[in-house]
Amino acid sequence: MEQQTVVVTGAGSGLGAALVRKYSEKGAHVCLIGRTEDKLQTVAASLVGSWDCFEADISQVAQIRNVIQSILDRRGRIDVLINSAGVIALGAAQELMESSVHEMIDTNLKGTIFTSQAVLPHFKERNQGILVNIISTAGQEGKAGESVYCASKFGVRGFTESLQVELKDTDIRVMAAYMGGMNTEFWDGIFPAEKTARLMDPRDIADLLINNIESRPNLSVTSVTIKNHMGKK
Repeated sequence: MEQQTVVVTGAGSGLGAALVRKYSEKGAHVCLIGRTEDKLQTVAASLVGSWDCFEADISQVAQIRNVIQSILDRRGRIDVLINSAGVIALGAAQELMESSVHEMIDTNLKGTIFTSQAVLPHFKERNQGILVNIISTAGQEGKAGESVYCASKFGVRGFTESLQVELKDTDIRVMAAYMGGMNTEFWDGIFPAEKTARLMDPRDIADLLINNIESRPNLSVTSVTIKNHMGKK
């Protein structure tokens, strides 16, 4: 994994931050993409290896294309792209504000598509690369109070599975990651602290994902599902 270039969106917090820290420990050069420069720099300060930070809104095509081109200009290649950025707004379907609907579709679905589109020509030119879409179990089943969030994630699932078919005759690998709630700031103001404390640790999720992402001869993990086990405390 040393000298690999790993690009992670939503890298300023949560699972995205956990992933860049784990990859950095393994010797990869990590490229952090997010909307808030201060958050990216805070995560970068905790890394042990080389890194680059890029402030960008992935729902804006021109911004993400410019960022990907900057990474290619600096590094010459991208080995792994992880689309981890995501937003959520909860509420009954008829009560969701128009702005919340746009934000979830624009970030979760369009942002994943736009970022993938920006990297895929490079992957195809090299006939090599790994693309991972962090989808959530909301992309597998409908959930009360999460109608549009689920819609955006079902969209990412369809996009991911279609990419797998499009690229089946290449050496480009595409993986879908479905996981339940994690103990991150994603749920701040949504879940009470006692519930959030019982959610999965993003560092554990990052370990599991990287283990499944790692290239192995004659083996490809196309999807992985990781669910909360609340158990008895």
